[in-house]
Amino acid sequence: MNSVEGLLTQIRGLSSTASDVLSLQNVLKQADESLHAESTRLLPFLDQLDPSKHSLGYLYFLEACTAGPVTTESASSFVLIIARFISSCVAEQIRLAPDKFISVCKRFKDQVLSLEEPLRGVAPMLTAVRKLQSSTEHLTTLHPEFLLLCLLAKCYKTGLSILEEDIFEVDQPRDLYLYCYYGGMICIGQKCFRKALELLHNVVTAPMSTINAIAVEAYKKYILVSLIHHGQLSTSLPKYASGVAQRNLKSLCLSYMELANSYNNGKIADLETYVQANMEKFGSDNNLGLVKQVVSSIYKRNIQRLTQTYLTLSLQDIANTVQLNSPKEAEMHVLQMIQDGEIYATINQKDGMVRFLEDPELYKTCEMIEHIDLSILRLMTLSKKLTAMDELISCDPLYLGKAGRERQRFDFDDFDSVPQRFNI
Repeated sequence: MNSVEGLLTQIRGLSSTASDVLSLQNVLKQADESLHAESTRLLPFLDQLDPSKHSLGYLYFLEACTAGPVTTESASSFVLIIARFISSCVAEQIRLAPDKFISVCKRFKDQVLSLEEPLRGVAPMLTAVRKLQSSTEHLTTLHPEFLLLCLLAKCYKTGLSILEEDIFEVDQPRDLYLYCYYGGMICIGQKCFRKALELLHNVVTAPMSTINAIAVEAYKKYILVSLIHHGQLSTSLPKYASGVAQRNLKSLCLSYMELANSYNNGKIADLETYVQANMEKFGSDNNLGLVKQVVSSIYKRNIQRLTQTYLTLSLQDIANTVQLNSPKEAEMHVLQMIQDGEIYATINQKDGMVRFLEDPELYKTCEMIEHIDLSILRLMTLSKKLTAMDELISCDPLYLGKAGRERQRFDFDDFDSVPQRFNI
C-alpha cells in the first residue's frame, strides 16, 4: 500500500499546471496495472483526492475501483461517487484519458440501470458528454449511452437537446448507428416524425460491409414512421445506400413491407385484418404502438385525399367514404387535423358541412421571414463544411491510393478521339 500512498502524493503534486498533468499521465500509465491489482482496497483513498483539482488521478483510481463486479448494495454508493466526479472533474484532464472516462461512464450507466433508476443517470451523462466533446460537432461514444438513458427514463425533451446539433466528427461507426437509432425513437416519443425519419434514414443508408441488427430495426421503424408522416413508403432505397442494405433489408422486414402495401391500398378493413393477424410479430419487435398509429393515420390520409377532390362535403359523406362509424367521429378527426395543421377547413355545425380551404400561409410575416433567413444561414454553414470536408478527403493519402487503384487506365490510342482544336 506504500506504493499507493506514494502515487497519491505524486497526484497531489502534479495536478496544478498543464505540463505537470502531462508528466502525471505518464506516471499513472505505468501504475495502472498495480492499481487494478489493488482495486478492492482503493475506495477509501478516493477521499484523499479532490476531483475538481486531481481529476486525472481521481479518474485512474475510480476506473480501477469499478473494474470488478459491483454488488447491488454498493451500486448506489458508486452511482453517487461517479455522479459527483462527472460534475466536478476538469474536462482538459479527463480528455487525456478518454478511454478511462468512457469506461467509468458506461459502468455508471450499467449501475443506474441495475438499480432500475435510469432518471438518476440522465443529467450526469449529459454533463459527461459535454466534457468529453471537443466541440458540439463531435459525436462521442457516450452520446448513445445518454440517449438510451433518456429513452428508458422517458426524458424525451432532454434527449432532443443534443439531437438538434449537426454532427461532422464520429469516433466509431457503431456510435453513429446507435445515436441515430435511439435519437429516432426519442423523436417518435415526441411525435417529431420528420426528424425521426431523418435519423432512421441515416442508419439505413450509412456505409456497412455486412448487415447489422441496428439497421434492420431502424428500417422497420422507418417504414412505420414513413406511413404515419407521409402516408406512403418509397419501395427502393437511395442509390447512396450500401449494396448490402439494398439487397437484404426488405427481405428481413417482409411483414412491414406487406403492411405498407396493405396501407397503400387504402382499404381500412384489409389493413386492420393484416395487423390483427401479425399482432404477435409487431409486439415482439416492440413496434405495436407505432403500428396502431399507422392504422389510425390511414383515416387522416383518406380525408386528405378528399380535400384534393372536393371543395365542400358533408360529415356524413366523409364518414361513409373514410369508413368511420358516425358523422361525429368524422368531425373529431377533421377538427384534430385542422388543429395539427394537416388540412385547412371550416365546419358548419348547423348543416354538418365541411368546407376545404387553401393553405393560408402567404410567406410574408416577420416570423416566416426570420425562419427563412435562419434556414438560409444554416444551409450556407453546411455548404462551407461540406466544401472543407471534400477538400480534406481529396488530400487524404488513403483515399488517393484507393481512387488511383480503381481509376480506369488509358492507352495512348484512347486519346485519338479528342477534337483537333484541343490538341496543342
